[in-house]
Amino acid sequence: MANFLLEVGTEELPADFVSSAIAQWQTKIPNSLSQEFLHPTGIEYYATPRRLAVLIKDLPTQQADRSEEIKGPPVAAAFKDGKPTKAAEGFARKQGVSLDAIAIRDTPKGEFIFIEKQIQGRSTIEILQELSPQWITGLEGKRFMRWGDGDLRFPRPIRWLVALWDEEILPLKLVNGSETIDSDRTSRGHRVLHPDLVTINQATDYVTTLRSAAVEVDSNVRKEKITAEILAQSEQLGGKAEIYPDLLAEVVNLVEYPTAVTGKFAEEFLNLPTEVITTVMVSHQRYFPVYKEEGGELNLLPNFITISNGDPEKKAVIAEGNGRVIRARLADAQFFYQADCDEHLETYVPQLETVTFQEQLGTMRDKVDRIIDTAKAIADQLEVTPEQYNEIESTALLCKADLVTQMVYEFPELQGIMGEKYALVSGESAEVAKGIFEHYLPRSADDQMPTTLNGQVVGLADRLDTLIGIFGIGMIPTGSSDPFALRRAANGIVNITWDGDLAINLNQLLQQGSTDFVSANGDKESPNEILQEFFIQRIRTLLQDEKNVDYDLVNAVLGEDDGEYTQRALDDLLDVRDRALFLQSIRQNGQLNAIYATINRSARLASQGELDTEILDPTGLINPELFEQSSEQDFYQALVDLLPQTQASQAERNYQLLVDALANIAPVVNSFFDGENSVLVMAENPDVKRNRLNLLGLLRNHARVLADFGAIVKG
Repeated sequence: MANFLLEVGTEELPADFVSSAIAQWQTKIPNSLSQEFLHPTGIEYYATPRRLAVLIKDLPTQQADRSEEIKGPPVAAAFKDGKPTKAAEGFARKQGVSLDAIAIRDTPKGEFIFIEKQIQGRSTIEILQELSPQWITGLEGKRFMRWGDGDLRFPRPIRWLVALWDEEILPLKLVNGSETIDSDRTSRGHRVLHPDLVTINQATDYVTTLRSAAVEVDSNVRKEKITAEILAQSEQLGGKAEIYPDLLAEVVNLVEYPTAVTGKFAEEFLNLPTEVITTVMVSHQRYFPVYKEEGGELNLLPNFITISNGDPEKKAVIAEGNGRVIRARLADAQFFYQADCDEHLETYVPQLETVTFQEQLGTMRDKVDRIIDTAKAIADQLEVTPEQYNEIESTALLCKADLVTQMVYEFPELQGIMGEKYALVSGESAEVAKGIFEHYLPRSADDQMPTTLNGQVVGLADRLDTLIGIFGIGMIPTGSSDPFALRRAANGIVNITWDGDLAINLNQLLQQGSTDFVSANGDKESPNEILQEFFIQRIRTLLQDEKNVDYDLVNAVLGEDDGEYTQRALDDLLDVRDRALFLQSIRQNGQLNAIYATINRSARLASQGELDTEILDPTGLINPELFEQSSEQDFYQALVDLLPQTQASQAERNYQLLVDALANIAPVVNSFFDGENSVLVMAENPDVKRNRLNLLGLLRNHARVLADFGAIVKG
């Protein structure tokens, strides 16, 4: 057994590529070794900004010898009149065996000829020489580059290779035009703390050897060290640092020998909104902010903690340098903030004419006008108070105004956040200001949801406008391509509606929005139909993936090619959610199984009749004079009694009432089918037959108030 070390030395790699490359190797390397019948006892991955490395432990010196069964042509093609054909001879010759080695085996597709071939194991070194370059050049990522006069592509130039088979150099070669990079045992230490070359004597010495050269190759160790130092230094300041997971993951891959350094800035900058200061710190400078709890609130301190890759002995110099940088950035932000606050937020609205939303859909000012109209339509559906209506209109008017402020121009990630701040400075109500911020929520799948009515309504209107417009000009997402994040927008509409229990009619909003789009763009077709299909797909996905509803129950509430259920779902998003969740609950408690057989049998037979699926009342439809058995009268009376219970279930959206009623009617229906006074549904008399099918159709229709039981798979 032997250990293999591969290190790829580079110029400083982007932090996101470092983590991505290791994740790719964690899949590629074990898979490729397994395909070569090599199974090490362990694989360790290491990475810093200047290197990617893997240590593969306890590899055999060569593959084990093995036998392999190889399938040839069908017997019908391999033999004719009991003699081998040219197909059989060619197969044997290609495999290097005699015709005597051929065996005949049965397969699901008939008889085929086979040979069992003995394969001698290859040298592991030879295999690693083939695989290692593939591991390097097979990495994928953004912003790859070429260097020198060659065609080799990598995020940054490759400068050295280390390849050791225990203590021996394993010869590897990367050719890039006129430049050849040969493997060796020589690595590089820290640029500042150990600029000399580093010799690695054997593969398992890798971590300790690099550590002695001021390079910590284990990213987990770097992460632990960074976290511990940040917490310790923030405690010394009398506060606590906020360690953002994404920022921590990034800085771990920006340094080889991390040192936490505390810096400060002038307290006068604390007059800026906290979000501005932390954006400068986190997004632009990669600093960790420090907070102190005072009076039950967390207040930002005029300090920051940065992670240095330099000389720890020069922490004071590093802190001062970083302090100068952030002070300059905060001074700019302070200027922008004061200049923006000099104007009322509404004065920025006309300037949105200078910002293009989409070439064919006009400016952001045009979009704001459409958002206002759609928000009003939603407010009308929700029957809001006059005061709420005015606040929604104000929120819609101002929701994009901060896009043309100096602060958001410089820091785009603050859109919405600054809109809220500037609205308050301009004297707008807290509800309007909060709505401006919240209309962007949720910004991702795990983000918070808007809590204010203004934020919910304007957020819905904004997303609806984007969807209708982009679909209308034909830019429909395909596969993984979704440049306008339309799937996220549609998911947002559904989730905002569900989270806020908003009784909106999405179908009506889509129809009106599509009509308005066609009026403004006469050469375009209405996107309404394709948007309906798109939303049904989104609802289906959200119910299954986020609400954990079984796929067949989702099909039951959305219908399978059933326009009635599609329209019902889009008319009332809350109802489709409630019905799906209710079905899941009664499946789990056994109530669904108790009524399933009766309803499903009735529905299958009813499909042979002509009764409209929306009819519930048996009065005037069923003719009691055609009854031949008492079970028919019992069935009819049960349906009469069922009607008010179904209507109450619909009115109150209490589907437990309906299920209880269906459970009560089940014995009556079973007697109709199989009891002592049972009947033959498909009677010879067409009037009797129609009467009985209508009885079953009515029961089916009552059940359809909840779901299409034909789509449910029996549990």
